[in-house]
Amino acid sequence: MGLAAAYRAAKNGHEVDLLEAAPEPGGMAGHFDFEGLSLERFYHFICKTDQPTFDLMQELGIADKLRWRSTTMGFFSDNHLYPWGDPIALLRFPFPGPFGFVDKLRYGLFAFLCVRRNSWPAIEHESARDWIVRWCGTNVYNRFWKPLFDHKFYEYADNISAAWIWTRIRRIGRSRKSIFQEELGYMEGGTITLVNALIDAIQAHGGRIHLGQPAQQITSENGRVTGVQTAARGETPAHFYPADAVLCTTPTPLVSALVPDLPADWKQRYDSIHNIGVICVIFKLTRSVTPHFWVNVSEPDIEIPGVIEFSNLRPLGSQAVATPGSPANTVVYVPYYMPTTHPKFSWPDASLIDEAFACLQRLNPALTRADIVATKVARLRYGQPICEPGFASKIPPIQTPIAGLQIADTCYYYPEDRGIAESVRLGSGMAEALGSLSQ
Repeated sequence: MGLAAAYRAAKNGHEVDLLEAAPEPGGMAGHFDFEGLSLERFYHFICKTDQPTFDLMQELGIADKLRWRSTTMGFFSDNHLYPWGDPIALLRFPFPGPFGFVDKLRYGLFAFLCVRRNSWPAIEHESARDWIVRWCGTNVYNRFWKPLFDHKFYEYADNISAAWIWTRIRRIGRSRKSIFQEELGYMEGGTITLVNALIDAIQAHGGRIHLGQPAQQITSENGRVTGVQTAARGETPAHFYPADAVLCTTPTPLVSALVPDLPADWKQRYDSIHNIGVICVIFKLTRSVTPHFWVNVSEPDIEIPGVIEFSNLRPLGSQAVATPGSPANTVVYVPYYMPTTHPKFSWPDASLIDEAFACLQRLNPALTRADIVATKVARLRYGQPICEPGFASKIPPIQTPIAGLQIADTCYYYPEDRGIAESVRLGSGMAEALGSLSQ
């Protein structure tokens, strides 16, 4: 979001300084070197409804880097991997099995209407649990949705917004070649392709990028923003950046301390927004785990909501099955979402890797430790805002009572989920608003 805002502001003629706390740009879209492979720390994919992404890539001259690929989804339950995500998979699901025939009809109608629905206020004040039970019944909710919610939201599981879940179903459901075939997109080279293009464009318009400089305080005087004070880090000294306008995209839980001059009632609104952390355990393997891009896991003894085999979306070399010790072609993300107070969030990397790989072996018993080429554990304390029923009214306005100061983070995407398209849309909108603020 910050890169998109900085680019739009610089292009619109503003003098821009972009401050990034991390040593590399991109936030959740940033890359790392994974044994010679440039890879996202946190997986991303593109859907056919992501128009802001397409428009920005066209504007930056990288539209030719967008690729589409047919993908599939799986569902792991009762120690068996089933195909999932289309009408045929639903009808072929074992009968009576976890879902009876009536359950299948209700679930199919529910998914059909979610994809075609265009508005969300009617379900804004309803929990996802109540909404799904109302449409699909308790059996469907308990066997498919409840384990996913429990292993992602923990104590918040029964109080997640139906509107937020609906937009996720709709986004994926509308990214299809047909009712039977899902199609998702990726950027050639990964999300770093977009990050680098934005950096080049910001600098080409005179903007300056400062990495490894976390904001310590946003200052103001007489009700107007005056600048940003950074903290010292390593050999980088503290510095004050004077500014007529500040676009702040730090997580909302940090806002109260970052902007001490905000009114108390505004601080309370930011503080009331809860977040959970995310950990991605990433594997480079010599063989594929499943043929699917995404597998939802619904097993009572596996505390992992799903597995993303990223190389089934973005090709990472020859797709031939490799033998142990040969170049790896498979990259798998095993995500953990949980409150940062949960003991598992502080587990050592090795324990997370062991548990995550045990899950992969349940999906594919042919996997052995010899298939592991490399591992990486990426952590983020503020990975997912908790969007409860009625969340829209809980979000403070982007424009704060301090003139020249706008604040937004990923919770402002609501009811949409986190994604590049929403980052581009919101960041660009904040920059466009600077015109009226500077007059």
